[in-house]
Amino acid sequence: MINVTQSYLPPMEDYVKYLEKIWDSKHLTNHGPLVLELEEKLRQYLGVKHFFFVTNGTIALQIAIKALGLHDEVITTPFSYVATTSSLVWESCKPVFADIDPNTCTIDVDSVTKQLSDKTSGILATHVYGNPCRVEEIQALAFQNGLSVIYDAAHAFGVQYKGRSVLEFGDVSTLSFHATKLFHTIEGGGIVTNSDELAHKISYMRNFGHNGAEAFFGVGINGKSSEFQAAMGLCILPNIPDLIQKRKVVSDLYTELLEGLPLRKPLLQVGTNHYNYAYFPVIFDTEAQLIKVMDNLKNRGIIPRRYFYPSLNTLNYVENNLINDWATDVSSRVLCLPLYDSLPLGDVRLIVEVIREAL
Repeated sequence: MINVTQSYLPPMEDYVKYLEKIWDSKHLTNHGPLVLELEEKLRQYLGVKHFFFVTNGTIALQIAIKALGLHDEVITTPFSYVATTSSLVWESCKPVFADIDPNTCTIDVDSVTKQLSDKTSGILATHVYGNPCRVEEIQALAFQNGLSVIYDAAHAFGVQYKGRSVLEFGDVSTLSFHATKLFHTIEGGGIVTNSDELAHKISYMRNFGHNGAEAFFGVGINGKSSEFQAAMGLCILPNIPDLIQKRKVVSDLYTELLEGLPLRKPLLQVGTNHYNYAYFPVIFDTEAQLIKVMDNLKNRGIIPRRYFYPSLNTLNYVENNLINDWATDVSSRVLCLPLYDSLPLGDVRLIVEVIREAL
C-alpha cells in the first residue's frame, strides 16, 4: 500500500528525552515550558513577529475570525479544505465565493473585486498547496476598501515570497500542524500576526479570555495545546530542511517522468523563492481521465487523493454565488499523488507508469 502521505516520526529516543522533561516538571498543559520553547523557536524559524501555538488549524481560523471581528460577508475561496468555509459559517459569517486563477489555483483578485459589497467585512484566502496568493494585490484591494485579510496558510509552512515569510502578509495567517502536514505536532495549529493589538486579543481568546487567574479580558475558548504535542514539534523542527529536500527530490522526479502526459501542475506564483513541496497535485484534461487514473492506481494499492474536492461553493449549507467557475471545474480534475520524505523513488516510477498505462 502506498498512501497519499505518511506522517514523519522522529527517532523515538529524541521524543523520549522530552517526555522525561515532562515527567520531571509535572507540567502537562497550560502554556508549559515546552509550549513556550516551541512558540519561540517557530517564531524565529518562520521569521514572524507574533506566533501562537493552538489546538488545531480550525481553531486557529475561528480565533482569527473572532479577533478581527469579521461579520456579515467574507469573500473566500471555494478551492480549499472544508475548514476554511466551515469556520466562517461557524462564526456566523456568510461566505461569498470568489473564483480561482486556473493556473495557480489561488483566489483570483479580479473575482474578489467583483464580489465586494457594502456588507463585506474581510477576505479569507488560501495559499493553496503552499502556493502564495497574489498577496500584494489583495493587500492593496483590502486597504482601499477597509477590509481585514486572513490567509489560511495550512500548507505554507516555511514558504517565502520575495525573500519574506509568506506568513507576514495579511492581518493574520493560520497554520495547521496536523499529523499529515510537513511540520506537525500530531494535532495542532498556529496563528501569526504582525499586530501587537491583535496579538493581545489572540493571547487571551485562546485561553478562555483570562486576565490572570480570576479576571477576564473578554470572551475566549480553549485553544491551548499540551506539552506532549509541543515535544513532537520540537523533535521535528530541526529536521524540516532535510525533509523538504527529500520531498523536492521526489517532486522533481515526478515532474520529469510525467512530462508529455495529458496533465499539468499548478503554476508556482512568480516571486516564490522558497517552496516546501508539501503536495504534488496534477490537473487532468478531463474528470473521466482522473477517475480512470485513480481507479488504476487504487487497483495497484496506490492511494492518491482528490484534494480539493468538491469545490466548497457546492456545499449544502452555503449559497453558491458562482456560475461556470474555474474552481468547480478544476476541483473535478485535480488529484494529489503520493508524496512524503521517505517515498522510494522506485515507487514514484511505478506510480507514473500506472498513470501512463491509464492514459
